[in-house]
Amino acid sequence: MRNDTYTLSGIPQAALATNKLIRNTYMLLSMTLLFSAATATFAVLTRAPMLPWWMVLLGYWGLLFVTQSLRNSAAGLIAIFALTGFMGYTLGPIVGFYLKLANGAQIVGTAMGGTGAIFLGLSAYALSSRRNFSFMGGFLMVGILVAFLAGLGAILFQIPALSLAVSAMFILLMSGLILYQTSEMVHGGEDNYIMATIGLYVSIYNLFTSLLQILGVLGGDD
Repeated sequence: MRNDTYTLSGIPQAALATNKLIRNTYMLLSMTLLFSAATATFAVLTRAPMLPWWMVLLGYWGLLFVTQSLRNSAAGLIAIFALTGFMGYTLGPIVGFYLKLANGAQIVGTAMGGTGAIFLGLSAYALSSRRNFSFMGGFLMVGILVAFLAGLGAILFQIPALSLAVSAMFILLMSGLILYQTSEMVHGGEDNYIMATIGLYVSIYNLFTSLLQILGVLGGDD
């Protein structure tokens, strides 16, 4: 039997906490996306070189570890901006590469629009339906690990077809991760808005880069 604690207005405290978590998460996500876009734009304008894949991974995992360690303090906000700013900077040279193509602006614009549509659509569905997608956790973890290793193989052995397949896998996996992360916020599986923001940011980042690659191939520019 469920025993809810109610506020004076008759609203369960758990519901208020969930609404606050969702509000803080989307507010922080918006700010980190804007900051990430600013660092990406800076990298494009300064023609920053593309960082080696191993340096990107070291920077990402290092800053992610710091952010996780500080997630319950004000310093966690500084850490998450450092993480998303770094990821935005690494995105700049990729965007710059596509912008140099004949139809580059169209490819980048379509990838941005597609990413936004997928994210907003899936988030709205998870929030409105309030379905519990926690069952997807194990599948997503295994799928992301497999896709990550396959992506490393595509880079090390220079296999374009495998790289394209990995991008398609990541689109599906990141779509699932958006449903999962949003469901976790709704159903109490995640109660830290900094960590919830990271999960959604990573999904958006990977969606965008994966769409960029696939649209670049479909546009006739490999």
